[in-house]
Amino acid sequence: MKGFANHPYIPNSDPKIQEEMLKEIGLNSLEDLHKNIPDEIKLHEKMDIPEAFDSEYALRRHVEKLMSKNTDCKQNINFLGAGCYQHFVPALCDDINSRGEFLTGYGGEPYNEEGRFHALFEYASMTAELVGMDVVNVPTMDYAQAAATTARMACRMQKKSEILLPEVMDPQKVNIMQNYCKADVSFTFVKCDEHGLMDLNDLKSKMNPNVAGVYFENPNYLGAVEVNAAEISKIAHDGGAESLVGVDPITLGVMAPPSDYGADIVCGDLQPLGIHMNFGGGQSGFIATRDEAKYVLEYPSRLFGIAPTCVEGEYGFGDVAYDRTSFGHLRENAKEYVGTQTALWGITAGVYLATMGPRGMEEVGKTMMQNSQYACKELNKLKGVKANGAGSIFMKEFVVDFSKTGKTVKEINKALLSYNIFGGKDLSPEFPSMGQSALYCVTEIHTKEDIDALVNALSEILK
Repeated sequence: MKGFANHPYIPNSDPKIQEEMLKEIGLNSLEDLHKNIPDEIKLHEKMDIPEAFDSEYALRRHVEKLMSKNTDCKQNINFLGAGCYQHFVPALCDDINSRGEFLTGYGGEPYNEEGRFHALFEYASMTAELVGMDVVNVPTMDYAQAAATTARMACRMQKKSEILLPEVMDPQKVNIMQNYCKADVSFTFVKCDEHGLMDLNDLKSKMNPNVAGVYFENPNYLGAVEVNAAEISKIAHDGGAESLVGVDPITLGVMAPPSDYGADIVCGDLQPLGIHMNFGGGQSGFIATRDEAKYVLEYPSRLFGIAPTCVEGEYGFGDVAYDRTSFGHLRENAKEYVGTQTALWGITAGVYLATMGPRGMEEVGKTMMQNSQYACKELNKLKGVKANGAGSIFMKEFVVDFSKTGKTVKEINKALLSYNIFGGKDLSPEFPSMGQSALYCVTEIHTKEDIDALVNALSEILK
C-alpha cells in the first residue's frame, strides 16, 4: 500500500492513516492482519496484475479488453443446458428489472417497498397458477437450494428424516442438497432405467416408516418426462410420505402441472422465465404448496399476501406469517436460516409470465418440442450417432450417444468451437456407463438453420 497514498478507489490507503489504525489495534503492519492464515495457502509470489491505472477511463479500457476475450451465445450457436438455459428474454423483462425501485436482491421492507411487495405477489400468484398450487415463496438463491429446502420441509412436517431420490440427478444439485441437509436428513437413492426414470419396484422396496418424502424431477436431468409421475406420488402417499416434485416451469405451457399427478410440494428453477444466462449466474428457485397451514408454516422464506387496509376498498401487500422466519421473532429458533433472496429474479419471472400469458407459454412449449424433435431426427441420420436412443418422451433436452463414432464428446465439442457452436454437456464424467454421451438442449430460440448447422458441422467432424 506504500505506493498508493490517497488512492481514489481504496479507502484509508494513506500510509499515515494506516499507521494510526494499526497502532490503535496493536499491530505493526498490514501483514499482521493475516498471521492466522496457514502459510501453505498463502500466495508467495507477485500477482500477475498490471500497475495501478491513473484514470477511470484507462481502467475501463483495460477491463473491456479482457471481457472481449469471452465467447458468448451471441457469437456461437448454443446447445448447452443442464441447469442453465438459453431462452428468449422479452425486452420488457430487462426494462422492468433495471428500474431503480426494483434493482436490488432484497424483497424490501414496508419503509422502502416502492411496489416490490405488489410485484412479488403477482409473480407468486402467476407461478402458483402455472404449477397448480396456491402458495409460492419469494425466490430462493437457486433451484438446488429450493430442492434442499423442499426436502427439509417434508421432514419437519412428517417428523421423519429420510428422503428418496432418483439415482439419475444433476450431481452438483445432489451435493448441495446433501450438504444443506446433512445435519438431520439422509438421502437414499432409487434405481433408474435407461431413460433415467424411477424404477417403481425399487421405489416400493425402499419405502419405509422413516421416509418423509419421495423427490423426483419432471422432466428429469436427462430431459425425459417422468411418465410414471402419478404412480410415484401414489406410492409415496400410500407409504405415508410427501410427493416432492422439481419442475422446469417453462415446460408447463404444454405439460400437466405437478398438482395433477399428486405433488404436495413443488420446487423449480426460475432462470428459464425471462432471466439471461449471465455466464452461469442469475439463478433463482421457487417452492410452491397448497394453502394449508401445515405447509405454509414450514416455509423458511418470505411469503407475500394481499389484505384490506383500514380504508374501505383499499388493499395492501405484505409478509404472511412473518414470525416463522429467521429474520422475524424466531431468530435462531427458526426452521431454517434465510439470508438474501433473489427477489429481483422473482419480479423478472413475473414480468415474463405476464408478458407471455397462457397462450404464449403454450406456444413456447410447442415450439421447444418441435425444434428438439427435429434436431433429434436429423442427428440420427449421422453415422454412429444415436440421439435419444432410449426412446424417451422429452421436452427440450435429450441424450446424444457418440460412442460408436470413435471420438470422445470432449474431442467433438472442441472441434465444434471452430464452427462457432457450443456442443452439449459431456455426461461421461458423471455417468461413465452411458459411454461417450452428451446432453443436448434445444429451445424456442433455435432455428432450423441453427440445427442444420450443427448437423453439418458434426458430419464433417465425424468423417
